[in-house]
Amino acid sequence: MTTPPAKPALRPADPRFSSGPTKKRPGWTTDALNGAVLGRSHRAKVGKAKLKEAIDRTRAILGVPADFKIGIVPASDTGAVEMAMWTMLGARPVDIFAWESFGEEWVTDAKQLKLDAKVHTAPYGALPDLNAARKDADIIFTQNGTTSGVRVPNFDWIAADREGITINDATSAVFAQAIDWSKCDVTTFSWQKVLGGEAAHGMLILSTRAIARLESYTPDRAIPKIFRLTKKGKVDLEIFEGSTINTPSLLATEDYLDALKWAESIGGLEALHARADANTKAIADWVAVTPWVDFLASDPATRSNTSVCIKVVDPRVTSLNDDAQAEFAKKLSALLEKEGVAFDAASYRSAPPGLRIWCGATVDASDVAALTPWLDWAFATLVTDLAQAA
Repeated sequence: MTTPPAKPALRPADPRFSSGPTKKRPGWTTDALNGAVLGRSHRAKVGKAKLKEAIDRTRAILGVPADFKIGIVPASDTGAVEMAMWTMLGARPVDIFAWESFGEEWVTDAKQLKLDAKVHTAPYGALPDLNAARKDADIIFTQNGTTSGVRVPNFDWIAADREGITINDATSAVFAQAIDWSKCDVTTFSWQKVLGGEAAHGMLILSTRAIARLESYTPDRAIPKIFRLTKKGKVDLEIFEGSTINTPSLLATEDYLDALKWAESIGGLEALHARADANTKAIADWVAVTPWVDFLASDPATRSNTSVCIKVVDPRVTSLNDDAQAEFAKKLSALLEKEGVAFDAASYRSAPPGLRIWCGATVDASDVAALTPWLDWAFATLVTDLAQAA
């Protein structure tokens, strides 16, 4: 009978590796919410000031150009992307680049909107041919595939003299990866991803080209109230000054402000990028010397530094049928959670079986490094179980 492997001595200080909502910033307590404006209208001067502060701090940290507009919108990143699609698309043909679960949702939306869309896809772990983007078409893409761990390596494939607009779903990339604002006309994200905020609030960042589209094109479809960005043919500028379309949570706003202030305190965007890169390096160093595992992303240049997806490549597992491999991956994440060393580390439900470890800036590299021996332990434990069951 095979002896079970010994458990590692060191545990992650914080086992939260969820890819959304993600871990709060280091040292976070509910005291961070003491300044929240509660029991007051978001239309009141004090409430609106908090929302405007969130917009202004976002602009400062991300280096968003002064002539771009930033708004807080309903329904998280999904709401922000769909708001852009419903209000701006239809004037031109559309290129949609989809290589994971959320990108596929925008394909579904395009079909429902009856857009003249060309869909460019790739299997999990790869990118489609980004150079197929047409200069005269609008473009929708996901900068970082949250469920595949594959990101765009750069923005060179987007024409500087393009005729269409680009919509960048950057929800798991923003604050961790560079964004070329000259190539992004609509950029969206949500608070619960890279900075560990709360859910349900989206951010919509518009270039002057996106604003021009809103003011020059009227879709022949009904626009729900929560998607309406114009009044009498002009962009409603109040939305981008803190007057939200519907009621936001001022408690969640305070939490987002706390995350932004923390980001400023550690050195801003450069420090946020460095923390995410350091976390991912801890995984990469381990993968390099671990034969049973590999990145889902096939090209190192496209590997995410936030939603890091890994797959089991050991023949004792890959020789199993698909259902058995999926079951093995479920047991792997469940064992890690049972031991209290990694919560919510399972791969996304529609992605290939494996693990997904969040490495965004709010996670500490020491916790990622402490996790890797536990990954080895969990794998060895389950492989031992496989051998005994054979």
